Amino acid sequence: MPKTIAITRMVSDALALCELTFIDRQPINVQRARREHRDYIAILESLGVEVVQLPELPGMPDSVFVEDPAVVIDEVAIITPMGSDARRNEAASIAEALEKYRSLVYLDPPATLEGGDVMMIGRTLYVGRSSRTNAEGARQLARIVDRYGYRVVPVTMHGCLHLKTGCTYIGDKTIVINNNWIDTSAFGEYELIEVHIDEPFGANTLTINEHVIVPSEMESTSKLITARGFDVVTVELSELAKAEAGATCLSIVFDVA
Repeated sequence: MPKTIAITRMVSDALALCELTFIDRQPINVQRARREHRDYIAILESLGVEVVQLPELPGMPDSVFVEDPAVVIDEVAIITPMGSDARRNEAASIAEALEKYRSLVYLDPPATLEGGDVMMIGRTLYVGRSSRTNAEGARQLARIVDRYGYRVVPVTMHGCLHLKTGCTYIGDKTIVINNNWIDTSAFGEYELIEVHIDEPFGANTLTINEHVIVPSEMESTSKLITARGFDVVTVELSELAKAEAGATCLSIVFDVA
């Protein structure tokens, strides 16, 4: 029976100095963000996930967003040069955590690629061409995963930080999406749930064992997902959202035999 693992990292004292691209800076209460993070981990554990929590990286405000330095498929973990120069030192500790579970493969500069831009559905990796992921990053990723029978499909996007800021797969051939940010043409074979107009960030969900984790502040989008027959679990992430983050950003989730 496969076991689900989630790599996470404690919130940095420096979180309020996080990088922002598409949202305005607001004061961040680090203690409140830590409470949200603890609640998020508790939900993962309640859904049967084995959580590995890495220690805080001092002076690295965005390091809690562990999704970005790696892409994990069944066969290997791919360590990526992030598009943000300030975050590149985060990768070493993520690689160290992942090598317990997977062989490691590295992308090489000038490639840039962040895990938030990669949405895996089966053996297809949809890759957003964002300001953090370049064409060379997508090309190198495609070359690596092709060895294992995966394909890479590029997705045009604008107006948001990462692909998964604007769309996530929730199972049963269904994607939650903000189609103002994400070109839907790559997803013709899927059912699309469009986020509520007042909740543009509502598409960043995380599905664990057929349960869809949705930020509790995305109440209308949660109702749309529930109406399609999915089981929704909510968690407050309003403080972490001020750092341009969502449900997927806080973990690297994968199965082990």
